[in-house]
Amino acid sequence: MFEPRIVCFFCRWCTYAGADLAGTSRKQYPPNGVVVRVNCSGRVDPQHILWAFREGADGVLIGGCHPHDCHYQDGNYKTMRRVALMRPLLEQMGIAPERLKLEWISAAEGEKLVHVMADFVETVRGLGPLDHGPIAERIGGAWAPPKPVAKAAPKASRASTKAARKASRKPAPKPARKAAAKPPARRKPPRPKAKKATARKARPAPKRTRTAPRRKR
Repeated sequence: MFEPRIVCFFCRWCTYAGADLAGTSRKQYPPNGVVVRVNCSGRVDPQHILWAFREGADGVLIGGCHPHDCHYQDGNYKTMRRVALMRPLLEQMGIAPERLKLEWISAAEGEKLVHVMADFVETVRGLGPLDHGPIAERIGGAWAPPKPVAKAAPKASRASTKAARKASRKPAPKPARKAAAKPPARRKPPRPKAKKATARKARPAPKRTRTAPRRKR
């Protein structure tokens, strides 16, 4: 049985939060959608829609905030105009306009997201698989079937990861510096010879003269 592949561009503030609410509420809906979270539905460019169809998507679902509730004031109005212009363009490329859907889903409408996702999957399933060969030629670029996902390598043990971290933290050894050639030692000029100290002649002590005693008055 044909299972459609759907690319979902969900607003971060409303529709993506609604999908999170549906998951925490254990609501079940078809797992055919690959969710791409964007800051605003106005961030979805026409090139993103064409890229999704070129890479093998069978349908594109855009979810945003309700009018007058946009986190960025008028992002959802830009999305509305772009989708209205994209539908006749897709029809000219051979893509049914029903494969592109725009829906307003708030953060508290997890149940609505479940119904919208189920209805859109049934609509795309009824349209059948999309022939991506000629579409890729019209959009640009050759389409190739998706490659199987390679199995992830086994995780390394904690001991090996710690050893690798320590090895990465060790500083690299410094290169050995070449010994610079020393300049020839300069010879110091010879010091002048110190003069020999000559013994000073002892001066004769002054002769003491006797003074007459003072007379008493």
